[in-house]
Amino acid sequence: MAKQHAPFRYDYVGSFLRPEKLKEARKALEEGKITAEELKAVEDEAIRDLVKKQKEAGYHVITDGEFRRSTWHLDFMWGFEGVAHKKTEQGIAFQGEDAMLDDTWLTGKIRVGTHPFVEHFRFVKALEDEHTVAKQTIPAPAQFFAQMLIPGNLEQTRKFYKTDEELMEDIAEGYRKVIRNLYDAGCRNLQLDDCTWGLLVAEGFAGSREEIQESAEKFVKVNNLAIQNQPEDLVITTHVCRGNYHSAYFSSGAYDPIAKPLFGEEQVDAFYLEYDDERSGSFAPLAEVTGEKKVVLGLITTKSPVLEEKEEVKKRIYEAAKYIPLDRLYLSPQCGFASCEIGNKLTEEEQWAKLALVKEIAEEVWG
Repeated sequence: MAKQHAPFRYDYVGSFLRPEKLKEARKALEEGKITAEELKAVEDEAIRDLVKKQKEAGYHVITDGEFRRSTWHLDFMWGFEGVAHKKTEQGIAFQGEDAMLDDTWLTGKIRVGTHPFVEHFRFVKALEDEHTVAKQTIPAPAQFFAQMLIPGNLEQTRKFYKTDEELMEDIAEGYRKVIRNLYDAGCRNLQLDDCTWGLLVAEGFAGSREEIQESAEKFVKVNNLAIQNQPEDLVITTHVCRGNYHSAYFSSGAYDPIAKPLFGEEQVDAFYLEYDDERSGSFAPLAEVTGEKKVVLGLITTKSPVLEEKEEVKKRIYEAAKYIPLDRLYLSPQCGFASCEIGNKLTEEEQWAKLALVKEIAEEVWG
C-alpha cells in the first residue's frame, strides 16, 4: 500500500493485551520450565491469532502486539551492545503505582549488530495481505538518550561518553543501521514511541523554561539524526505519551511548551498524540504542526474499559480541525493496551470494543 495510506483514518498505537497462555509461558521460561524455543512457539501462535483478529476488526495496520517484549522500550535497548539490565528493586513512581521496569544502563560504547527486532518484524511482514501493512514500533532515539542520562545512570554513562553530543551520535548511528535493516526486511511503517516530551511538560517538572528548551532541542536533534536520509517510501511516525503502565500514568501537562520544536522541527510524517483527557490540554498547539505532517488524535483511552460517548469524540475531532485541516487528522486510542507485559486494567473483549468504536467514529467522520 502506498505511503499516503499510513497512518490510517482509524489506527492504533501498537501494543495489545497479552493472552494468559503467553504470560504463563514467559513465566515458565523464567522458572526454567520451558526452553526459549518453546516460548517462541507460543509467541508465534499468539501473534498469528492477534493478527487474524486485527484483520477481522477491519484494521489496515497489523502488529505483533509487542508480544515478544517485556516493555515497549527497554527490550529494544537491550538489543544493543554496551547496554545491561537487571530487575529493579525500586521501580518508577507512576500515579498511584510504581512501574517495575528493569534498571537499564551502559557498560560500554553503544553498537548494534543484527538487532532481534528485525527478525520479529519479518514474522509480522509475512502475515500482510493486500489490505494490510505491518507496523514496527520502537522507542524514539530521544527515549534511549534520556534513559542513559537519568540521575542513576549519568555517572556510568560519562565513563563512555564525555558529552551529550557523542552519545547522540552513537545512538543515531545505531538507529540508522536498525532502520535500514528493517527497511530491507520490508518495513514501510515505522513508529517511534516517545515519553520524553511528556516529561518536559509534566506538572512540577523542576526545569526552567531555558532548561526545557535546551532538552527539547536535544530530543529533536537526536531523533532527526536517527531518521535523516531515510527512503522516501518509509513512513516514520512518532507517538507522544505521558506514561502507560497498568492503567497508571507518569505525567500531566499540555503540549504548549514544546509545540514549536516537536511539531515544527521533528521530521516525521505523523504524530500520534495522547488526548484522552484534560491532562493533555487543548488542541491549540496543533497550529504549530508544519508542512503536510498528519496528526492521529488519541481520543479513546486504553486506561479504562468505559466506552467513550461517540458524539463527544466527534465533537472533539471537529474542535481539533480548527487548528489543522480535517483531512490531515486521524483517530486512534491514546496509547497501547499493554505498553508493558502487565497490561492495562481491561479485558481483551473490552480492548476490541474500544477499537470497534474507533473504527465506527472514523468512518462516520471521514466516510
